[in-house]
Amino acid sequence: MKPGFRMFAAAALLFLRAMTAGAQNASVLNMGYSGAGIGSDLLKVIDRSGLWRKYGLDVKTVYLTSGTLMAQTMSSGDITVAGFDTPAMLNLALAGISLKIIAVAINHLEPVFVVRNNIKVPVDLKGKKITISRIGSGSDIITRVALRYWKLDPDRDVSIFQTGNTPTRIAELVAGHMDGGLVSSTGVAKILATGCCRVLADLSELPLEYANYSVVVSGSLLKNQREVVRRFLQAITAGIWVFKTKPDIAKGVLKESNNDSEVGPLYDRLTKSLRDYPVPEPNGIQNVLEFMPTPKARGARAENFIDTSLMEEIRKSGFIERLYAGKE
Repeated sequence: MKPGFRMFAAAALLFLRAMTAGAQNASVLNMGYSGAGIGSDLLKVIDRSGLWRKYGLDVKTVYLTSGTLMAQTMSSGDITVAGFDTPAMLNLALAGISLKIIAVAINHLEPVFVVRNNIKVPVDLKGKKITISRIGSGSDIITRVALRYWKLDPDRDVSIFQTGNTPTRIAELVAGHMDGGLVSSTGVAKILATGCCRVLADLSELPLEYANYSVVVSGSLLKNQREVVRRFLQAITAGIWVFKTKPDIAKGVLKESNNDSEVGPLYDRLTKSLRDYPVPEPNGIQNVLEFMPTPKARGARAENFIDTSLMEEIRKSGFIERLYAGKE
């Protein structure tokens, strides 16, 4: 073996060993998430951009069919990080489970309220069947927020059915089994293409702060692995940056999720909604609590369920500024 080749081989071996050691030393996190839409798409952007690895993490994501199921899984300890169903996680906290909301990617209502074509205005929903995922889930709470905004009583004026997340709700609407329901902004094009339904309202236009797409961690993880959680938040923040500044990656994910080649308007909408600095805001959390049917939510204070310290540390470190300056 020639000396030059021998040196090259030795260097390559050292590099491979370093890469293997890095992978072995990555901090493992089990993250559950529910719902189709920007939350799951953001996770795909993060994964495809290699951001988990960049920040020394091995994040194993598990899709759960409802926020209620995700809460049960969090309660059992099978996951220590959860996204993006804020009401389901607050229900768990109100039941006495130690957890904290550490980030909110979107702080307003994001879904679209879709109805069968015969429904023209909100009052036409009286006596109709509305689909949600589960009682107490994000789709349930947001549906109630919208109905009350339209001066309708969710418990008297409509019939609410638990059918599942966005794909199932779309199927129920298309089949005519349900008359209306929330559809994630990423799923609207798919259902409108069937010709069965129309958009009654884009809920993002309602003038209301609302903690949409939050990230929650268990109290024990936050206490015992604070540095790991900080790196996780860096990856989330960097994922938002990639989504906003590298449209080829983001649009590629959106096209796959929607089976649609034309995602320009959707991409523009989501880039405006996603927050560069996804710190939890008390007002957004408080509005979720006020619309929750859980008796314990009445009188609860948002400040008791959030931890802003890590996101504040990340901002003060200049991390976000470096990201958007292309220096991170």
